[in-house]
Amino acid sequence: MINLIGTYECKVDAKGRMLVPADLKKQLSPVLQEGFVIKEGLFGSCLELHPMSEWNLMTQKLNKLNRFKKKNVDFIRRFNKGVRMVEIDAAGRLLIPKDLVVFAGIKKEIVLSSAINIVEIWDKEQYNAATDDADVDIGDLAEEVMGNDDGDGIS
Repeated sequence: MINLIGTYECKVDAKGRMLVPADLKKQLSPVLQEGFVIKEGLFGSCLELHPMSEWNLMTQKLNKLNRFKKKNVDFIRRFNKGVRMVEIDAAGRLLIPKDLVVFAGIKKEIVLSSAINIVEIWDKEQYNAATDDADVDIGDLAEEVMGNDDGDGIS
C-alpha cells in the first residue's frame, strides 16, 4: 500500500499534459512501472489518479457486489465512467484525457492533492472553493469522522 503526502500546484498545457512534480514522482516511484488509472472523482469536480495496485484492490471490492441487484450494476457502471489507463512518460508528464479535463473543469492551473493512496487532480479555483468552504468547520468534521474511539487507536 502506498502512502502519499503533499499538495502540489502545477500547470496543464493545451494538450492536457502536466509535469508531475519531482517530490510526488519520487513518492510514486515504487509504482511507476505498473501504470495508473485516472477517473472522474466521486465527490466534487476532481479527477482521481489511482496507482494500478490500488485500483486492483478497489476492483476486488467491486467484484464482490451482487450483479443481480440493479443498484450494484448502476454503481459499477457509474463508478467506471471515464476510466482510463495512463502512464507517466519518460519526461515525467501525464496526459489527462480531454473528456476528463472537461469533466473536472481544468483550465491551466491545477492542484494535485494526495488523498493517502491516490492523487486528486483539481482545477486550482475549484480546489480552493472546495477546501475553503466556510460552511464546513474542520474541527467539527474531524470530531465527527475521527472522534469515535472504536478500538483502533484513533481518538
